[in-house]
Amino acid sequence: MPANENPQGCLTAILKIFGIDLGATSQSNKTLPYRLRDDFLSPAEFSFYCVLKKAVQEEFTICTKVNLSDLFFVPRSKESRSFLNKIDRKHVDFLLCEVATMRPLLGVELDDASHSRKDRIERDQFVDSVFEAASLTLLRVPAAKTYRVSDIAGSIQQKVASQTSLKAEFKRKPEKPICPKCETPMVLRTAKKGNQQGQKFWGCHNYPKCREVIRP
Repeated sequence: MPANENPQGCLTAILKIFGIDLGATSQSNKTLPYRLRDDFLSPAEFSFYCVLKKAVQEEFTICTKVNLSDLFFVPRSKESRSFLNKIDRKHVDFLLCEVATMRPLLGVELDDASHSRKDRIERDQFVDSVFEAASLTLLRVPAAKTYRVSDIAGSIQQKVASQTSLKAEFKRKPEKPICPKCETPMVLRTAKKGNQQGQKFWGCHNYPKCREVIRP
């Protein structure tokens, strides 16, 4: 091999034949403009988060800044994309979930002074209506310098308890029941595994986003 020939260059040329570019990753890292934010939670949000942890203890799992499009879905229709776009860039400050299943139980919004602006009022009203439509309770807490943990814990328990009463009862026709969550006709399916293998059941048309099941 000539003295001036670069072995690394030969290896790179061979790898490129197989679609592998050793320089691609390093070059990509140099050009991408992403940086880690220092304010993932604002001081007010972090202060309330610490209070929230004391209030729920080990009873719930706390998720922060959850995008509404990850929390809710829209049953398939011609207008579904339009409704999804309305929630795509909105989030709820905190979400309390069942520890064992991570099932969402309660949304928590920390309302500071900015929520008195007209645009925020309209935004808050829309978010409230989204939670109501999906039968998920939302607790709004005014931002403050200090909080009583017992007051926050009491509000949470009251809201979570009322969550079960929000599940509306739907009249289901035996020939084709209606999904109690999506209000769309359900589909007759056959269980392919588990203890119910081979048995028929009604499943939501919007599965897997909606896993409502009705068994004969």
